Amino acid sequence: MFKPLPLMIGLRYTAAKRRNHFISFISLTSMVGLALGVAVLITVLSVMNGFDRELKQRILGMVPHAIIQSENPMTNWRAVRDRALEDPAVLGAAPYIQAQGMITGGGNVNGVLLNGILPEEEVTVSIIQDHIIRGSLRNLQAGEFGIIIGETLARSLRAELGDRVTVVMPEASLTPAGVLPRLKRFTVVGTFQVGAELDSNYAVVHLEDAAKLARTGEGVEGIRLKVDDLFKAPAVALRLARELPGRNYTNDWTRTHGNLFQAIQMEKTMIGLLLMFIVAVAAFNIVSMLVMVVTDKTADIAILRTMGATPGTIMATFIIQGGVIGIVGTLLGTGAGIALALNISAIIDWVEGVLGSQFLNADVYFISYLPSQLYWTDVAIICGSGMVMSLLATLYPAWRASRVQPAEALRYE
Repeated sequence: MFKPLPLMIGLRYTAAKRRNHFISFISLTSMVGLALGVAVLITVLSVMNGFDRELKQRILGMVPHAIIQSENPMTNWRAVRDRALEDPAVLGAAPYIQAQGMITGGGNVNGVLLNGILPEEEVTVSIIQDHIIRGSLRNLQAGEFGIIIGETLARSLRAELGDRVTVVMPEASLTPAGVLPRLKRFTVVGTFQVGAELDSNYAVVHLEDAAKLARTGEGVEGIRLKVDDLFKAPAVALRLARELPGRNYTNDWTRTHGNLFQAIQMEKTMIGLLLMFIVAVAAFNIVSMLVMVVTDKTADIAILRTMGATPGTIMATFIIQGGVIGIVGTLLGTGAGIALALNISAIIDWVEGVLGSQFLNADVYFISYLPSQLYWTDVAIICGSGMVMSLLATLYPAWRASRVQPAEALRYE
């Protein structure tokens, strides 16, 4: 049976009960610290992945992945929409008219981003239908000048279903009474809540009502696109714009909200690096443990050398001993981290129930629960890094053990 000498001795040293209990305590501390660091790192990165997922689903579910526009109002938008839907990368396409202005009601004034939509087609590019809490998207009927606003905006305007609000456009109209701002009264027919900034400055009306207010005639401002891969949205929109007649230009989410997601990715990277130092500190506790073991086992090392063990054999023995502690600690931490990441939402709900308090208030944050998204690539990187650092930490003590001179070690024995 194949039993390499360094492996046998290394495992024996790891499992043996030492005379020096302090060394055993350091070994246990190193293993527990490494496991705790790995578990915390996996859990924290999974929570940050969860927040990133929620932001993508909520914000990028409301704003278009990409848009195609022309210099003038797009009168052939039906042909453009049909052509876009022929592309296999496009999941949905819908016309829109967008304008910025102010909305007044209840004695308050707020800025608003007004979006003219076709309700039956908007559901193919937006998640607004899934987040309407009062009313319905079907309540938007052409010519009735209904409006659906965010829940935060509705509270600011003190608007309920059926109330009237006034939309004021920045363009002025010349009338016999002089120059007056362009304004129109709308009836609130619904409110939505996606738990993001859009709840306080976003409103939708029927496309025909928006066309009358913006005076675009039969044309629209552009076509919104929903694509199967967010990161391919710029290329898909540019390809379609080049294939369409006329002078078209594009915009996409990387220009409107790209900075937000870049900031999230940078924050995730920095937190990951900081937490990796915890794993590194725990891993390098193995150095102090092995140095003390080498000191404690100096006589044993000298006897092994006199029996013919080479410096490489001694070095491999202590690398195996430290590596076992590091690998076991890393695997225990990986298992604990995966379990926590998959159940963190339920655990937080249970803690909130026990303490009778809510950690995440939906009125303050955009969600009321702690999201988690476990990526196996993160687990592999963290687990691999923990094992590599553990093995690197064994090199100096193992090299020191291999340099023990038998005559010097046994002189006073």
